[in-house]
Amino acid sequence: MRSASEATPSRGQHDPAHAPMLAAMDLLGQRWVLRVIWELEPGRLGFLELRRRMGNCSSSMLSTRLQHLQTAGLVTKNADKTYELTPAGTDLGEALEPLWTWSQHWTPTATDSPGEP
Repeated sequence: MRSASEATPSRGQHDPAHAPMLAAMDLLGQRWVLRVIWELEPGRLGFLELRRRMGNCSSSMLSTRLQHLQTAGLVTKNADKTYELTPAGTDLGEALEPLWTWSQHWTPTATDSPGEP
C-alpha cells in the first residue's frame, strides 16, 4: 500500500499505458451499450426481440449502439440478421457477472428498509 506521500501513478489521457482502458470506458459508458451486451450474453437475438427486451430504448438508438459495438468488435450481425456477441463480447459479458452479483447484494428491494444492503 502506498503512503500518503507517495505519488499516485497517472491515470490521465497522457499516459499511453491507460489508452485501452480509457477507450473501453468511453465505449461502455455510452447509454445502452452494457444493456445490449447483457441482453446478448445468453445468445443471438433478432433486432425486434432485442428492441423488445431493451424497454424504452428507441429503435434508432439501438441501431446506433449495435453499429458502435460492431465497429468495436464486440457484436456481429449474422446472415440471418440476428445479432450475437463475438468472443471479445462474450468475454465482456462474463466480466459483467461480478457486477450482477454485486447488484444482487447491494441493491435494495422494495421490501428492504432504507440503508439495508
